[in-house]
Amino acid sequence: MITGALRQTGRLFALAAEVTRAIFRRPFQFREFVEQFWFIAGVTILPAALVSIPFGAVIALQVGSLTQQLGAQSFTGGASVLAVIQQASPLIVALLIAGAGGSAICADLGSRKIREELDAMEVMGVSPVQRLVVPRVLATMSVAVLLNGMVSVVGTLGGYFFNIILQGGTPGAYLSSFSALAQLPDLYISELKALIFGFIAGIVAAYRGLNPRGGPKGVGDAVNQSVVITFMLLFFVNMVMTGLYLQIVPPKGG
Repeated sequence: MITGALRQTGRLFALAAEVTRAIFRRPFQFREFVEQFWFIAGVTILPAALVSIPFGAVIALQVGSLTQQLGAQSFTGGASVLAVIQQASPLIVALLIAGAGGSAICADLGSRKIREELDAMEVMGVSPVQRLVVPRVLATMSVAVLLNGMVSVVGTLGGYFFNIILQGGTPGAYLSSFSALAQLPDLYISELKALIFGFIAGIVAAYRGLNPRGGPKGVGDAVNQSVVITFMLLFFVNMVMTGLYLQIVPPKGG
């Protein structure tokens, strides 16, 4: 079991390296990239906007309640906005892309694999990785970066509304605390997380789609496995990146 897990992990990293190299090779499948970008964006924009509102509200309410107990209500805005931008927004985007776009990518590649379309492409000298995988991975990365900005804005507005309306906060204190605690690297790490999370979601979905087992039932199992594996990797990578960021970038005013 351990040997099999290590072998699968090595193949996953090998595919990631192959995709990275193939990104810079010509010809680039621009039409395939646009189609995949449009599809992934279409299935994730509305759910991401709807999910970011309650996420921002819950964070603002929880942080507001805690700051009231500590007598630091003036820092509610800054703390809640930083939590949304640094943590909630990239994870929301990545989970939605993995659940909606990644599962579709895995199912599409898996169905092509069991119909032997990918084998036929290799016989004709066409690389399935460069022709099919690279545009899909780039599409997940691009959508993740753009969607992360939208989720950050919507989540921040949701937290602002619920803090002002339900907890009696003042707009001036909310905005001043945000400007006092937030800094530009917070936005950079958020976008970097979204970019890496989108890459992980695309690679895992492509890997499981290229390696289904047992016919059509294997494709369904591969889709489920790709979503679960992606979720586990996302939380682990998020923990590592957050720890490194907090060690490298000093807090504002520190």
